[in-house]
Amino acid sequence: MRFLQYAAVIIILISLLSGCQGASREMQDGYYTAEAQGYDDDGWKDFLTIYVSNNKIVTVEFDARNSSGLVKSWDPDYQRLERIKTGLHRSAYMRTYTSEFLSLQNPASVSVVAGTERQHKVFQLLAEAAIVQAKAKDKAIAVVELP
Repeated sequence: MRFLQYAAVIIILISLLSGCQGASREMQDGYYTAEAQGYDDDGWKDFLTIYVSNNKIVTVEFDARNSSGLVKSWDPDYQRLERIKTGLHRSAYMRTYTSEFLSLQNPASVSVVAGTERQHKVFQLLAEAAIVQAKAKDKAIAVVELP
């Protein structure tokens, strides 16, 4: 009989401990941002902001800004030059990345758009950092060293 009492206590303790671990995996509601440690060679700093509600990512913004605050997707000249240079339109692959991320809720599961391998890696690193901030309930901007 004593054995059953000990077993019950152990089961209750394990349940309580695993319940605490589960809570630490939940994301707190709010905005969380991760950004590059510095500006790239072209003068842009990538950033990603998520909005979490009820432990789910409901909005994602993935972009870059220059030192004067201009957001890359708002710069039509840059967009035109990039499309000429790469054949890709930044807004198109950014929408693909963010919509897949919202659907899958996992940056590691987001597919690579051909020709954007570096931006895909940047997206994943920033998204992972923002999720870490949300799980830690830390509203500070996460600064990420990018490749």
